[in-house]
Amino acid sequence: GDLLPADGVLIQGNDLKIDESALTGESDHVRKSPDKDPLLLSGTHVMEGSGRMVVTAVGANSQSGIIFTLLGAGGDDDEGDRRDRRGG
Repeated sequence: GDLLPADGVLIQGNDLKIDESALTGESDHVRKSPDKDPLLLSGTHVMEGSGRMVVTAVGANSQSGIIFTLLGAGGDDDEGDRRDRRGG
């Protein structure tokens, strides 16, 4: 399916099903509609249907961007701690 490049709110949809396993670990596809569960997250894949959304966040401000930033920040801190203990 198509990769969603940004976070957004679904404003029009036609039998839209999203694979959110990259963010949630849940393997079942999630049915989205403007009336019920309209939030779409970057990094997820459209598996069925079609829709239009209003973009609310991109890049580092999106949910996947925030996760990657936090994971990256944790890795940098660990490296710095190791250097400090070695005296470097």
